[in-house]
Amino acid sequence: QLQLVESGGGLVQPGGSLRLSCAASRFTLDYYDIGWFRQAPGKEREGVSCISSSDGSTNYVDSVKGRFTISRDNAKNTVYLQMNSLKPEDTAVYYCAAKITGSYDYWGQGTQVTVSS
Repeated sequence: QLQLVESGGGLVQPGGSLRLSCAASRFTLDYYDIGWFRQAPGKEREGVSCISSSDGSTNYVDSVKGRFTISRDNAKNTVYLQMNSLKPEDTAVYYCAAKITGSYDYWGQGTQVTVSS
């Protein structure tokens, strides 16, 4: 079974940074578009960022532009989400997901990010 495992979440003060990792097992990420999503308590899940398998192009939701950076290291079969200048409103469970075409087919279990003083 294809698996994605997120790590790197935690508690950080406002203005701080975290780097989330999304590691794949039993398949290579090279051919998959990867997305990062988040869900805060009482809110719907939202797409945060994504990176293309074909050309490495990236997209970000407006609320994180200039603060978050998505990248992939195919040699390590891992995608990262570098999060800087974190705000309390970034608090959520963050998930990574993979797809080749259409909808995201494979999801990780999530990692909690809490931004609080």
